Amino acid sequence: MKVIETRIPDVKVIEPRVFEDERGYFLESYRESVLQEAGITEAFIQDNISKSYKGTVRGLHYQLEQPQAKLVQCVVGTILDVAVDVRAGSKTFGQYVATKLSADNHKQMYVPVGFAHGFSVLSVEAVVYYKCSDYYHQPSERGVRWDDPDIRINWGVDKPVLSDKDRVQPLLKSISKNELFT
Repeated sequence: MKVIETRIPDVKVIEPRVFEDERGYFLESYRESVLQEAGITEAFIQDNISKSYKGTVRGLHYQLEQPQAKLVQCVVGTILDVAVDVRAGSKTFGQYVATKLSADNHKQMYVPVGFAHGFSVLSVEAVVYYKCSDYYHQPSERGVRWDDPDIRINWGVDKPVLSDKDRVQPLLKSISKNELFT
């Protein structure tokens, strides 16, 4: 298992070793000791699975009161996984990391607390499996508009399919500091 630094040091890409032969493949998808050596020390306490179809954009979401670090992987299809820094005062505030996660490349992205998370579906369908460091807490869920012109994410989809909630999220510059991480 290899942990790869990104342009925002707190966000990491994890690349497992894959052992493939005529029967299929085997890989170790999680090893706490390797992640801890790379500075990823959260205890993951909730696992989630979502299935989405081509062109879907989910996000950008974060929880303020029960913040979640996430370890995200795509087990069917291909997604563009995105983490946006929403830590007020951070030198990378408003910047993002995006990486393709797929059933073929087996990569994972670690999204730390303090980042809004989202993804777009680039294949016909995608199944995303992710670990969270805290429980889902709807009252503290917040978001940033998926197409914020100051962030300028290229989601890789022509006609995004969005939830009603994601269509009306605020632009990052309009979110008050007490609704961001400090």
